[in-house]
Amino acid sequence: MLKWIIQIFFILAGATLGIFFIPELFDATGYNVPTWLDTPYTGATIGALLFFIVSLFIARYIVNFFKMVEETIVKAPIADVITGSIGLIIGLIVGYLAGTPLNALNLLVISNILPSFITILVGYLGFQIGFKKRDDMVQFIQSMRIPRERDNQKKKDQEENEGKQGQHLKILDTSVIIDGRIADICQTGFLEGTLVIPQFVLDELQYIADSSDALKRNRGRRGLDILNRIQKELPIDVEIYEGDFEEIQEVDSKLVKLAKVTSGMVVTNDFNLNKVCELQGVQVLNINDLANAVKPVVLPGEVLSVHVIKEGKEHHQGVAYLDDGTMIVVEGGREWINKHTDVTVTSVLQTSAGRMIFAKPKSLEKAQ
Repeated sequence: MLKWIIQIFFILAGATLGIFFIPELFDATGYNVPTWLDTPYTGATIGALLFFIVSLFIARYIVNFFKMVEETIVKAPIADVITGSIGLIIGLIVGYLAGTPLNALNLLVISNILPSFITILVGYLGFQIGFKKRDDMVQFIQSMRIPRERDNQKKKDQEENEGKQGQHLKILDTSVIIDGRIADICQTGFLEGTLVIPQFVLDELQYIADSSDALKRNRGRRGLDILNRIQKELPIDVEIYEGDFEEIQEVDSKLVKLAKVTSGMVVTNDFNLNKVCELQGVQVLNINDLANAVKPVVLPGEVLSVHVIKEGKEHHQGVAYLDDGTMIVVEGGREWINKHTDVTVTSVLQTSAGRMIFAKPKSLEKAQ
């Protein structure tokens, strides 16, 4: 197939040259050539025939040359082929531009042959340089990419640092402030980073502290006292977030929104807010989970000394609390309200909302 392509090329080249040079050749001989011979068609035919005869002798060598080049390219690494091709293209462009001014000289050899020679020569040099200087070209390309990759890496590190900085922001909700244990945790140094207290949480605390209900009023004032202690006595950074999300009405929803904006963590002991944060993909620190993880395990059968303070929901139940706020439901403890008594633990229920202990008076066991 390649041989036929080469022969067709020779025929076309011979026909083209025959049109221009065969008539001039007849004129140069000085013989009277018949009119039907002195035509472009005759010249094209003679030139094509001559070049076809020449192709019969040299086409085989040209085919062998192309096959040798093909085998060399196939065996060469793809990087060498690519860099050599790039060098060839650049060399051909440079050679063409360098030979263009010679066309204005109107000299046969200089204006027609020399530019083509320069183009081929410079193209060959470009191919050789690209082929043999592959490593240098690769290093040059990499050196151009390194600053861009360095900028991308710097940007990525900056985003990671911002994310880590966001994780150091601990956003307090109203319930965890009123609970008070957050101050003890900060004092022990287990909570790092910056405590963020939103202004809308302070407003809610102020509203609770001004309530007409004595219990709510005491809880609100306790929360304000806890914040004052954290700011003045504890070695931890505290920031007041002055912003507000006016389109959101509920305080819990505002806390979730603030945590998303700042990539911070919500600190709470509110069971419902804990679940909302998990659904919204917001990191949350639950004080009750921490307390359940570190407090001593109370096992059924242990005896505790408690002070029953109020009546329970069910019949004859009494309610007491441990020092850490854990609620103890005392079966048959109604008659022990406002009294101290020893109780035996019957079961323990642990949830994210807190831990609840069920017990019964020890005196009832002796009576049985």
